[in-house]
Amino acid sequence: MRLNRHPLTAIPLLGVALFGQSSGQDRNQADHMEHRFDNPKQSAKSFDDPARDAWQMPTRVIEALGLKPGQIVADVGAGTGYFTVRLAKSAAAPKVYAADIEPSMVSYLNERAGRERLNNVVAVQAAADTPNLPETVDLVLIVDTYHHIGGRQVYFRKLAQSLKAGGRVALIDFRPDSPEGPPKEFRFTPEQVKAEMSKAGYALAAQYDFLPRQHFLIFAIAGRPAR
Repeated sequence: MRLNRHPLTAIPLLGVALFGQSSGQDRNQADHMEHRFDNPKQSAKSFDDPARDAWQMPTRVIEALGLKPGQIVADVGAGTGYFTVRLAKSAAAPKVYAADIEPSMVSYLNERAGRERLNNVVAVQAAADTPNLPETVDLVLIVDTYHHIGGRQVYFRKLAQSLKAGGRVALIDFRPDSPEGPPKEFRFTPEQVKAEMSKAGYALAAQYDFLPRQHFLIFAIAGRPAR
């Protein structure tokens, strides 16, 4: 998922190989991990594998998000649309911006939304330093992508401009002891994530521990009540 070079180091906004470690495509930086996901059909074999549901628990995750009809959600690092599709089909039926930095993934998302007749899904070409959301949103969901983001303090401060009043950012990423995920140095504890998000101007709004392989944290802009 690479577009072009930006002031911040280019980052692929998609969860690292869910079922393996790094590969020759990886370029690891001091604070994040780079990985190309430019073959959507190949990636879909793992990202959308039905076996993933057992530990990703998407229905329970979406229930925890507490979405309401009329809200707008951004799935940042949407990849092949694992969460995008489920969000769009949920009871709240929110408008979903599926943002990804790989042009091939954006094309795939457009095709999938058309194929599944999801008129409430809009694929967005993200950049390295911003998801390029065309309007403010109620919720940003970032799954298995946090460890790919470089310059996170700057990134999330900028992202705050895309949140509505009371908007939230939900982060799901691999635990240090997960049986799969990125290399160990790119797995963060909840405490590390909270500390980084605090520096970016956010406060913890909720924390869930039901995912067996990932932590699940929801943040709001500090000083603003989440809704």
